[in-house]
Amino acid sequence: MGFSLFKSKSPEFLTAAEKEQVVDAIRSAESRTSGEIRIYMESHCKYVDPVERASEIFFQLKMEQTVERNAVLLYIAVKDHQLAIYGDEGIHNKTGAQYWQELVRHILQEFNQEHFVEGICQYVYEIGEGLHSYFPYDRASDHNELPDDIVFGK
Repeated sequence: MGFSLFKSKSPEFLTAAEKEQVVDAIRSAESRTSGEIRIYMESHCKYVDPVERASEIFFQLKMEQTVERNAVLLYIAVKDHQLAIYGDEGIHNKTGAQYWQELVRHILQEFNQEHFVEGICQYVYEIGEGLHSYFPYDRASDHNELPDDIVFGK
């Protein structure tokens, strides 16, 4: 019997209530920043390095097309127990690699305690705070450039 990162057996990995909780966290975080946050979940990572897969998905989702290049993707390969954070050049140039490594460490702590949805929501909160520091919300010019829904692969 294999260990599943999430309790749900559905191909989408989350219950409807859990999905709603995560999307609400994304909307709340984005309400304070012009930055964009997306989450992509799939069963298995196609590459040895999940950052490579996150990069591929980032560009497939056209996340580099934000005006300030400040979109961030949380990539999770559920059955492989892998995750990566991929930030576009606008935010990455301001935060540096250590910032992302620290966020991954925080999320893994939650996941290791089997707080999966809480870990995702905590990440969304933390990245929202980081984005707010560098890209605060401007009511006059900001609009939601990317969908807030979770993207599910196979």
